[in-house]
Amino acid sequence: MRALQISRPSVLEVIEEEKPTVHAGEVLLKIAYVGFCGSDLNTYLGRNPMVKMPVVPGHEVGAVIEAVGVGVPASLTPGMSVTVNPYTNCGQCASCRNGRVNACAHNETLGVQRGGAMKAYFVMPWQKVIPAPTMSPRDCALIEPMSVGFHAVDRGQVTDIDTVMVIGCGMIGIGAIVRASLRGATVIAVDLDDEKLALAHEIGATYTINSKSEQLHERLLQLTDGLGPDVVIEAVGSPATYVMAVDEVAFTGRVVCIGYAKSETAFQTKLFVQKELDIRGSRNALPADFRAVIHYLQQGTCPVDRLISAIVSPEEAADAMQRWSEQPGKVFRILVAFE
Repeated sequence: MRALQISRPSVLEVIEEEKPTVHAGEVLLKIAYVGFCGSDLNTYLGRNPMVKMPVVPGHEVGAVIEAVGVGVPASLTPGMSVTVNPYTNCGQCASCRNGRVNACAHNETLGVQRGGAMKAYFVMPWQKVIPAPTMSPRDCALIEPMSVGFHAVDRGQVTDIDTVMVIGCGMIGIGAIVRASLRGATVIAVDLDDEKLALAHEIGATYTINSKSEQLHERLLQLTDGLGPDVVIEAVGSPATYVMAVDEVAFTGRVVCIGYAKSETAFQTKLFVQKELDIRGSRNALPADFRAVIHYLQQGTCPVDRLISAIVSPEEAADAMQRWSEQPGKVFRILVAFE
C-alpha cells in the first residue's frame, strides 16, 4: 500500500508498506484524507526536534472503518466515518493522574514521536477511534486541529461576559474563534492576512484587526473601553505574538498559549505581577473537545470548503508541501486524499 514519508529535510516521497493486520481490540481504518499540519511542515523543513527521520507524518485523520478485531464495541462498525485521537497517555504521570491526559508527560503523537497515518490503511486501538457517522471522511480530517483551538478556549475559562483576542487565524486559531463565539464571548481576531480575517469574521469574530496595517493597541483600547481583552489566546508561536499577548491582555486577564516560539522570548515580567495574570499553556485536546467540534460541524454552519486550501494525491504532496513552505501564511489545511 502507498504511504508518504519524510525521509530527510525537504524530501517527502511515496513509499510502499505492507497493509496492516487487525488484532483483538483494534480497528482497521481505510484512510480517506489526512491533513498536513504545522508540525509536519516543521518536520519537512528540518525544524522539528521531536521527530526522528524517516517518519510517516499525519495525525489529522478522516477515515472509514474497514474491519474490527475481537473485543471492539458494537458501536464501531465497518463503513462508519471516523477520526482518531492521535495522542497517547501513560496513565502514570502527574498529568494523567490529574485527568489531563492530553498533556501526558510521555505523549507520543502520530506523525511526530511515532509513525503517522498518512497511508492507505492504518490500525488503531478502538479507544482512540472517534465516530462521526453523519460526517464525510473529508470533514473528519478537520476535527483534530479545530479541537486544539476548542481546548484552548476551555483552558481560558471563556464565558459570555469575556472579550477574547485570538492571535493567529490559522486552522487552530479558527477553532478558538468558533468555540469562544459559541460561548457568547466578544471575539477579536488578529492576523496579518485580510483573507483569513474575513473568514474569521464569518465564523464568529465580532471584530478583526490586521496587525500589519492597523495600530493594534489603539484599536484594542477602542474596542474594550480602554481595558484590554479579558482573555488572549496565542495561536501563532512567535516571540512577537507572545509579547503582544502579555502586553495587551487586561489587568487580571488570562493568557492561553497554544503555539510555542522556536527561540527565546524576552518579557517585561513586571506585567505578570502588576496585572496579576494567569498564563496558561494549552496542549492537544481532550475527548470532550473532539465531541464539541463534531457537534459544531454537524450543524452545517461552518464554511468547511473554505478551510481546505487544497486536496492533493500522495504523488502531488511533495509539491504542495514545497509551495506551503514558500507561503506559509496563505494555507489553512492541505489534505492528502487516499480514496
